[in-house]
Amino acid sequence: MSSFIDRIIRAAKLDVNLYEEVEVDKKALGQATGVVIVSGIAAGLGSVARVGFSGFLVGTVAALIGWYIWAYLTYFIGTKFLPESQTQADLGELLRTIGFSSSPGLIRVFGIIPGLARPVFLIASIWMLAAMVIAVKCALDYKSTLRAVGVCVIGWFIQILILGLLFSILK
Repeated sequence: MSSFIDRIIRAAKLDVNLYEEVEVDKKALGQATGVVIVSGIAAGLGSVARVGFSGFLVGTVAALIGWYIWAYLTYFIGTKFLPESQTQADLGELLRTIGFSSSPGLIRVFGIIPGLARPVFLIASIWMLAAMVIAVKCALDYKSTLRAVGVCVIGWFIQILILGLLFSILK
Protein backbone atom coordinates (compact mmCIF):
# COMPACT_ATOMS: atom_id res chain seq x y z
CA MET A 1 0.00 0.00 0.00
CA SER A 2 1.24 3.45 -0.87
CA SER A 3 2.20 5.83 1.89
CA PHE A 4 -0.17 8.59 2.93
CA ILE A 5 2.10 11.39 1.68
CA ASP A 6 2.65 9.58 -1.62
CA ARG A 7 -1.11 9.30 -2.09
CA ILE A 8 -1.61 13.00 -1.36
CA ILE A 9 1.02 13.93 -3.95
CA ARG A 10 -0.42 11.56 -6.55
CA ALA A 11 -3.93 12.92 -5.92
CA ALA A 12 -2.67 16.48 -6.35
CA LYS A 13 -0.95 15.42 -9.60
CA LEU A 14 -4.40 14.28 -10.79
CA ASP A 15 -3.14 10.70 -11.11
CA VAL A 16 -6.17 8.70 -12.31
CA ASN A 17 -4.56 5.49 -11.03
CA LEU A 18 -4.53 6.92 -7.50
CA TYR A 19 -8.26 7.63 -7.63
CA GLU A 20 -8.93 4.11 -8.94
CA GLU A 21 -6.71 2.72 -6.16
CA VAL A 22 -8.47 4.52 -3.29
CA GLU A 23 -11.87 3.76 -4.81
CA VAL A 24 -11.37 0.07 -4.06
CA ASP A 25 -9.21 0.38 -0.92
CA LYS A 26 -11.75 0.35 1.92
CA LYS A 27 -8.94 1.01 4.39
CA ALA A 28 -8.24 4.38 2.70
CA LEU A 29 -11.23 6.09 4.34
CA GLY A 30 -9.09 7.14 7.30
CA GLN A 31 -6.51 8.60 4.94
CA ALA A 32 -9.22 10.41 2.95
CA THR A 33 -10.56 11.87 6.20
CA GLY A 34 -7.03 12.97 7.06
CA VAL A 35 -6.64 14.72 3.71
CA VAL A 36 -9.91 16.59 4.23
CA ILE A 37 -8.88 17.65 7.75
CA VAL A 38 -5.39 18.77 6.72
CA SER A 39 -6.77 20.61 3.69
CA GLY A 40 -9.35 22.33 5.92
CA ILE A 41 -6.61 23.32 8.38
CA ALA A 42 -4.52 24.67 5.50
CA ALA A 43 -7.49 26.75 4.35
CA GLY A 44 -8.06 27.97 7.90
CA LEU A 45 -4.42 28.98 8.34
CA GLY A 46 -4.39 30.62 4.92
CA SER A 47 -7.41 32.72 5.79
CA VAL A 48 -6.80 33.39 9.50
CA ALA A 49 -5.51 36.91 8.77
CA ARG A 50 -8.79 37.77 7.04
CA VAL A 51 -11.32 35.89 9.17
CA GLY A 52 -9.59 35.35 12.50
CA PHE A 53 -9.26 32.23 14.62
CA SER A 54 -13.00 31.53 14.75
CA GLY A 55 -13.01 31.41 10.95
CA PHE A 56 -10.21 28.87 11.15
CA LEU A 57 -12.28 26.57 13.37
CA VAL A 58 -15.49 27.03 11.38
CA GLY A 59 -13.61 26.45 8.12
CA THR A 60 -12.12 23.18 9.31
CA VAL A 61 -15.45 21.86 10.57
CA ALA A 62 -17.17 23.07 7.38
CA ALA A 63 -14.60 21.15 5.31
CA LEU A 64 -15.57 17.89 7.02
CA ILE A 65 -19.30 18.55 6.80
CA GLY A 66 -18.99 19.73 3.20
CA TRP A 67 -17.00 16.63 2.23
CA TYR A 68 -19.67 14.29 3.56
CA ILE A 69 -22.53 16.28 2.02
CA TRP A 70 -20.68 16.51 -1.29
CA ALA A 71 -19.97 12.77 -1.34
CA TYR A 72 -23.59 11.90 -0.55
CA LEU A 73 -24.94 14.33 -3.15
CA THR A 74 -22.52 13.04 -5.75
CA TYR A 75 -23.50 9.47 -4.96
CA PHE A 76 -27.21 10.27 -5.19
CA ILE A 77 -26.96 12.42 -8.35
CA GLY A 78 -24.45 10.13 -10.05
CA THR A 79 -26.21 6.84 -9.36
CA LYS A 80 -29.88 7.87 -9.43
CA PHE A 81 -30.15 10.78 -11.88
CA LEU A 82 -27.14 10.57 -14.22
CA PRO A 83 -25.87 6.99 -14.21
CA GLU A 84 -24.23 5.38 -17.18
CA SER A 85 -24.99 1.73 -17.94
CA GLN A 86 -21.87 0.53 -16.06
CA THR A 87 -22.24 2.90 -13.09
CA GLN A 88 -21.84 1.04 -9.84
CA ALA A 89 -20.74 2.80 -6.66
CA ASP A 90 -21.33 3.10 -2.96
CA LEU A 91 -20.98 6.06 -0.61
CA GLY A 92 -17.63 4.78 0.71
CA GLU A 93 -16.07 4.88 -2.75
CA LEU A 94 -17.13 8.49 -3.17
CA LEU A 95 -15.97 9.47 0.32
CA ARG A 96 -12.54 8.02 -0.39
CA THR A 97 -12.02 9.46 -3.87
CA ILE A 98 -13.55 12.85 -3.07
CA GLY A 99 -11.54 13.04 0.16
CA PHE A 100 -8.34 12.69 -1.82
CA SER A 101 -9.53 15.26 -4.36
CA SER A 102 -9.08 17.90 -1.65
CA SER A 103 -5.30 17.32 -1.76
CA PRO A 104 -4.63 20.40 -3.92
CA GLY A 105 -6.27 22.44 -1.16
CA LEU A 106 -3.12 22.06 0.91
CA ILE A 107 -1.61 24.99 -1.01
CA ARG A 108 -4.17 27.27 0.64
CA VAL A 109 -1.84 27.53 3.62
CA PHE A 110 0.18 29.97 1.48
CA GLY A 111 -2.76 32.36 1.69
CA ILE A 112 -1.26 33.47 4.99
CA ILE A 113 1.32 35.44 2.97
CA PRO A 114 -0.01 38.99 2.58
CA GLY A 115 -1.45 39.60 -0.87
CA LEU A 116 -1.49 35.93 -1.88
CA ALA A 117 -4.72 34.73 -0.29
CA ARG A 118 -7.06 35.40 -3.22
CA PRO A 119 -4.85 34.00 -5.99
CA VAL A 120 -3.85 30.96 -3.92
CA PHE A 121 -7.46 30.18 -3.01
CA LEU A 122 -8.55 30.64 -6.65
CA ILE A 123 -5.82 28.33 -7.95
CA ALA A 124 -6.60 25.76 -5.23
CA SER A 125 -10.32 25.86 -6.06
CA ILE A 126 -9.78 25.25 -9.76
CA TRP A 127 -7.24 22.51 -9.06
CA MET A 128 -9.55 20.84 -6.53
CA LEU A 129 -12.43 20.98 -9.03
CA ALA A 130 -10.30 19.20 -11.63
CA ALA A 131 -9.38 16.57 -9.03
CA MET A 132 -13.05 16.25 -8.06
CA VAL A 133 -14.08 15.55 -11.66
CA ILE A 134 -11.46 12.80 -11.88
CA ALA A 135 -12.55 11.39 -8.50
CA VAL A 136 -16.21 11.33 -9.52
CA LYS A 137 -15.47 9.83 -12.91
CA CYS A 138 -13.48 7.02 -11.26
CA ALA A 139 -15.85 6.34 -8.38
CA LEU A 140 -18.95 6.27 -10.58
CA ASP A 141 -17.20 4.25 -13.31
CA TYR A 142 -18.10 6.88 -15.90
CA LYS A 143 -16.72 6.84 -19.40
CA SER A 144 -17.86 10.43 -19.95
CA THR A 145 -15.87 13.24 -18.35
CA LEU A 146 -18.67 15.65 -19.26
CA ARG A 147 -21.13 13.60 -17.19
CA ALA A 148 -18.72 13.76 -14.21
CA VAL A 149 -18.52 17.55 -14.66
CA GLY A 150 -22.33 17.71 -14.71
CA VAL A 151 -22.59 15.73 -11.47
CA CYS A 152 -20.02 18.03 -9.83
CA VAL A 153 -21.77 21.22 -10.96
CA ILE A 154 -25.22 20.04 -9.83
CA GLY A 155 -23.78 18.83 -6.51
CA TRP A 156 -21.91 22.10 -6.00
CA PHE A 157 -25.08 24.19 -6.38
CA ILE A 158 -27.03 21.97 -4.00
CA GLN A 159 -24.18 21.92 -1.47
CA ILE A 160 -23.91 25.72 -1.52
CA LEU A 161 -27.62 25.93 -0.75
CA ILE A 162 -27.36 23.40 2.10
CA LEU A 163 -24.27 25.01 3.66
CA GLY A 164 -25.80 28.48 3.32
CA LEU A 165 -28.88 27.26 5.15
CA LEU A 166 -26.78 25.60 7.88
CA PHE A 167 -24.65 28.70 8.43
CA SER A 168 -27.71 30.96 8.55
CA ILE A 169 -29.23 28.69 11.22
CA LEU A 170 -26.00 28.56 13.25
CA LYS A 171 -25.50 32.35 13.29
